[in-house]
Amino acid sequence: YFTADWCLTCKVNERVAIEREATRDAFANAGVTVLRGDWTRRDPAITRFLAKHGAAGVPLYLWYPARSPIPKQLPQLLGPDALDELATATRTN
Repeated sequence: YFTADWCLTCKVNERVAIEREATRDAFANAGVTVLRGDWTRRDPAITRFLAKHGAAGVPLYLWYPARSPIPKQLPQLLGPDALDELATATRTN
């Protein structure tokens, strides 16, 4: 996922959906690896990556299903159970 220190939506999503014990547990059980891109200083490489995925800025959440090089772009606003549900679906597939 791509975030920035100044991004209010990012911080809310991190608190509500990403940095939760239930999410960490679901990810651990499903073998999910989390990668975080910090765009606080508007790194040019991250800017290009965001543009490649049609995003003008952050937040950008991409889910790479197992055995697929094509990511699913998630909504900019994440509900509390959204990531847990993805991880559970990953584990059962």
